[in-house]
Amino acid sequence: METIPIKAGDDVYPVYIGYSVTNHLRSFLETEFPNRTSILIITDETVGSLYLEKLIDAVSEQNLHVKIVPAGEKAKTFEVYYDCLSFALEKKLDRKSLILSFGGGAVGDLAGFVAASFMRGIPFIQIPTTILAHDSAVGGKVAINHPLGKNMIGAFYQPKAVFYDLSYLVSLPNSEVRSGFAEVIKHALISDEEFYQWILGEIKSLDNITPSQLINLLTSGIRVKAGIVEQDEKESGVRAYLNFGHTLGHAIEAEMGYGSITHGEAVTIGMIFALQLSSNVNGLKLPRYEFVQWLTQLGYKTELPEGLSIERLLGRMKQDKKSYGEKVRFVLLENLGQPTVQEISDELILENLAVFKNRRATSD
Repeated sequence: METIPIKAGDDVYPVYIGYSVTNHLRSFLETEFPNRTSILIITDETVGSLYLEKLIDAVSEQNLHVKIVPAGEKAKTFEVYYDCLSFALEKKLDRKSLILSFGGGAVGDLAGFVAASFMRGIPFIQIPTTILAHDSAVGGKVAINHPLGKNMIGAFYQPKAVFYDLSYLVSLPNSEVRSGFAEVIKHALISDEEFYQWILGEIKSLDNITPSQLINLLTSGIRVKAGIVEQDEKESGVRAYLNFGHTLGHAIEAEMGYGSITHGEAVTIGMIFALQLSSNVNGLKLPRYEFVQWLTQLGYKTELPEGLSIERLLGRMKQDKKSYGEKVRFVLLENLGQPTVQEISDELILENLAVFKNRRATSD
């Protein structure tokens, strides 16, 4: 088991990562929350059917409640959020209660926002079950979606701990492995060339990642995020770098309907576009053809989904949280490991989107 400390503002909390780390959850609760009155587990239908009994056994709590929510982005709605708050009130949770978020990134976002707003804030612990959640479970960004934009309603609210039990990852479908691995790629691109070259050379397929590779990938990604969050907890500066690929990625998700494309697959397309912009705006020297071919080998779609209007995508991007006064700001690279946030004109975005929409991998 590895322990990675996360410092965010005045908060410091541990990320425990390894196989079967939830076996240590009970002792953590006894030490850190000896006066707790009750525990609420929020999980989704898929994770609940697979692993809920195992978690209940690990927690071994008398006053324990479970709320099952829809899987994926369907969990991050006003209706589900309201339903969770109502459930907590019905079960008489109080300020000495705590919430265990048990699932992927969507459940973590939802449960964290419920914890942040219930009685003005009660403690919660993240227990992620996907690769994607190595990113979303760390750093305290919690939110639900609005039809006009992803993660638009939320808060910065840090967990008290993250128990990242890699045993839960064995049941992930291939689409979720790809979705989560996209965030690992993002961390590599914005951090340093060594990490990027390592994953490019080491990972040739997502079907047979070894346990040691998985631990290296996820701990490296978490350390990248931890370093950025320590500098900027509430995204007033460098934390925006973690949105590399997300400006177009979120726009694609919103246009297609949340859940129609996985978050990671949309972000992957967004990263390729951001690299195109980085090349045209900043003169970035990166063999994009090699990068796109590698992504294709791993099973990613690398082009804009059919039927999307570039004008509508631009409109979605104007609603992005990084945009001010409807001026779109992109996270671009000046070099590998050297991200920057830059305002890009509508004309340049549309011009590049038109090229991107019509491109073929062989033209990179």
